[in-house]
Amino acid sequence: MKQLESKSVVLLHHHLKALRLPTIGAECEKVAHQAASDNVDHLSYLLQVSELELLERERKAAERRLKAARFPVLKSLETFDFTTRASVNKMLIAELARAEFIERRENVLFVGNPGTGKSHLAIALAAAACAKGYRVRFHRVTELVTLLIEARDERGLLGLKARLSKLDLLVLDEFGYVPASKIGAELLFDVISTAYERTSLIVTTNLPFDHWTEVLGSERLTGATLDRLTHRCQIIETKGESYRLRDAKARVRKPSEPGEGTQKERGTTEPGGAMEGGSRTR
Repeated sequence: MKQLESKSVVLLHHHLKALRLPTIGAECEKVAHQAASDNVDHLSYLLQVSELELLERERKAAERRLKAARFPVLKSLETFDFTTRASVNKMLIAELARAEFIERRENVLFVGNPGTGKSHLAIALAAAACAKGYRVRFHRVTELVTLLIEARDERGLLGLKARLSKLDLLVLDEFGYVPASKIGAELLFDVISTAYERTSLIVTTNLPFDHWTEVLGSERLTGATLDRLTHRCQIIETKGESYRLRDAKARVRKPSEPGEGTQKERGTTEPGGAMEGGSRTR
């Protein structure tokens, strides 16, 4: 009898491998023993192992989507400090994390000074969209413009645009840090125009809207770009001091060695400046 059972198990694992059901193959015997112990019927057992397979497939699919998004670092809303960003509506961000704006083909635009959490929020929302099954891609604007120009020169532009058009959400990070060339601005506009009401966009920028001509070089192109981006769009300002600047100031204020006393006792150092009652730092 044991030989027959062993043969059945070997055949079962072979069939499950052929059917590409690796999780059921790995868990079926353990779940079968537990089902027998709990006096569970065959259909309940089948339901349990099927659920395990489905959950594992969903987990792996989510991992693939995160990898395909190519985030520079992974961020979450749990690690965002809303207490220092009073201008950011926490309830609105939580609502956007449900990703329903993607179904409505709406956009999200984060505007604020460098270091105020725009990219953090953009990546966190995009990662939440990945977890819900959406196809996402992250691009810094300067990198995307370079890719577009290279693809155009190598006659691969149609292929790149086709890949972008298959996305559910495209993140365009750091718009405004580097002015685009005339060709680059036109290609970027083409991507935004093609995405209009087809693919949702999350855009982060440090520039007020009336300065966008500094990047796109043309009032006509700027007007057309803003028209498409801001139609059916949530605009969120991230006001306040830069996180990086705040951390740098905290490091400057922190005593470098135990027992050296506080900075007030030694003189207060300003970044790049002089110490009160002392010489200029170097």
